[in-house]
Amino acid sequence: MPDAPDFAALTSAQQRAWSEGDFSMVGSLVVNASESLVEALEILPDERILDVACGSGNGAIAAARRAWGNTVGADFVPALLDRARERAAAERLEIEFVEADAQELPFESASFDVALSIFGAMFAPDQERTAAELLRVVRSGGRIGMANWTPDGALTDFFAILMRHTGGPPPGTVPPVLWGGEERVRELFGDGITELRVERRVSRQAFRSADHYLEFFRAYFGPLRTAFEKVGPAGAPALEADLRAYLEGASTDPRALVLEPEYLQVVATRA
Repeated sequence: MPDAPDFAALTSAQQRAWSEGDFSMVGSLVVNASESLVEALEILPDERILDVACGSGNGAIAAARRAWGNTVGADFVPALLDRARERAAAERLEIEFVEADAQELPFESASFDVALSIFGAMFAPDQERTAAELLRVVRSGGRIGMANWTPDGALTDFFAILMRHTGGPPPGTVPPVLWGGEERVRELFGDGITELRVERRVSRQAFRSADHYLEFFRAYFGPLRTAFEKVGPAGAPALEADLRAYLEGASTDPRALVLEPEYLQVVATRA
């Protein structure tokens, strides 16, 4: 029987990767997904909200506008929390940002009306523990909302290219994009929920060209920066060539580079 994954080591490696660059720049591409999810959660004034793996605060900011504050954002990258605080201050929103791991949230059980995560918690290595933590912190009758890239969407090919060039996923781990399938969501939440509503949606992302995309993501997207560092100068041309071929094949508009990766919008009711 294969050894269980070293989730602590994997989490540490992920924290280093997501700390590279400045994900707040990339996060600006998915603001619409955040607004859509928060609308679907039907947040009410004075409900207590938690944004898990909040990054630079897209979900927390959208939620705080509707809850009139009463919102907490949690992430394990301190620099992103600083960006989130800057944004919240600029909008005069009362949001608390806390350094925390999605797999071990430092909050009391049943202390939130709503927990949400937008392209964040899905990347935590221990999916079962992450799901258990989302369930734990939400009161009975509360809601859990997620936006997760789908396993059959365009971004799966992007992540597969990174894995292929950097040695593949660690043995025993489960691909993050499985969170984007209804069956896996039901499996992870199990009898912890009484209702599940899912909707496949598209996140439109427009760039001038493949060169523009690669320049932007190599500057700001930590996992891509880490991949190029890992392959080194000798492996960089092959990695870039595969990424360029993927981008040009995935574009939906001949006038520019337009990507439309699908994601699963999830709204679950806590049992």
